[in-house]
Parts: sequence; C-alpha cells; structure tokens
Amino acid sequence: MSTHHNDQGQPIGAPVPNWTCCATIPKTPMRGRTCDVVPLEPTHSAALHTAFSADQTGTLWTYMPTGPFSDASAYAAWVQGACESKDPLFFTVIDKSNGNPVGVASFLRIQPENGVAEVGFITFSPALQRTVMATEAMYLMMARVFDELGYRRYEWKCDALNDPSRRAAERLGFSYDGLFKQALVYKGRNRDTAWFSILDKDWPRIKAAFENWIAPENFDDAGQQRHPLAVASTDT
Repeated sequence: MSTHHNDQGQPIGAPVPNWTCCATIPKTPMRGRTCDVVPLEPTHSAALHTAFSADQTGTLWTYMPTGPFSDASAYAAWVQGACESKDPLFFTVIDKSNGNPVGVASFLRIQPENGVAEVGFITFSPALQRTVMATEAMYLMMARVFDELGYRRYEWKCDALNDPSRRAAERLGFSYDGLFKQALVYKGRNRDTAWFSILDKDWPRIKAAFENWIAPENFDDAGQQRHPLAVASTDT
C-alpha cells in the first residue's frame, strides 16, 4: 500500500525524482562472450530458416503470432517486413563460434517516456535452445535497457498455456505479475496472457547472478555448467 498522500489525503504513487524520459532503444549490436545480438537483416533470413527447419518437434511456432512458414522465400518476406519495423525492434542472435544466425528476439511496446519495454518474438532454433548463448542473449538485452538506457521496467509476456516460456521467464529472474484473460486472438484461438517483469531495483541482484553464471569458470572442459543460474524472483 502507498505511504504517500496528496494534500487531500488521497494515497498516491511514490515520487520519481527528476524523471524526464529515457532514450529509445538503438538498433545497434550487443556483444557478448558466446554470442552477439545484432540488428536483424534480410541477409540473415536464409540461415535462420535453415536453423529453424532443424526443429523436429513441430512446436517451434505454436505460440508465436507468426509462422510456420511454407518455405525459405515466405520466411524471407517476413524478415524483410520485420527489418523495417521500429516496434517491435528485431535482432538476430549470432553464434560467435561460427558466425551463424541461430535465433531472433525483439524489443517491443517500447515506452521511453515511462522507461518500459518488453522482450518478445523470441524464436530460438534447436542450435540455440538450452545453450549458454540463449541465456547470454537475454542478459545482453536486459543490460541494454537497464544499464545503457536506465529503463525502470522490463516485461515478458506469453500465452498462459506456454509452460516452457513461463519457466524460462522465472529462470531468468522475471517475477509473475498476473493473468490477463482473453487478451488476444491469434491463429484463430484465444490467448490468456501471463505477464512477468523485472524492475530496475531488482536488476543489480539479477545482473550479478547472470554474470556469475556466464563466467567461463562456471563451465567445465565439456562445457557443462558447474552451478545453475540462481536468480530468485521477488515480489517485494
């Protein structure tokens, strides 16, 4: 409950001293140890389509608003449009070991005036799923909004039935905010949307956990982690 009140005795939100506005998110690369997250380009489409085609489960596009795509040209047409978008602002995850594009993610619902942005359209190929790169890519995007730009809130939203996405959000340090029932209609079906977030006050703790986990010494000679990513979510 708020401990702040106006002159009429009404509870009001806590002051945000000297707040003006954050910069918009730039379309520039984010460099990491195992991967780079770079602006999506049409030249990435063929390699991305090949990477996505390695999915044997048939589940890659189930909860995405787009896809699956009939062929490489159909995906290339989607990439062309995505490259021209400013919100969502699309990026490609590049495997630094070989230079291959292996996934896509975006910033969206970007609100510089409020210091709020969302991560979404996360499409990770089998070559990226469950890798250090996948976690580091998410860390790099968080570091951009919090460290570089001073945003106050970073959001993750997903179909409430998408258990892998919900587990990923919690593993990465997002706190569950609630359920928006009948929030969307996509692919001809209802979507109840689960909301998660990280706040700026929680970022230092979460950042430290990421950096400890990503450090080379946390992995043995076979590339297996010595200690899991330990980011405890909090609602305080």
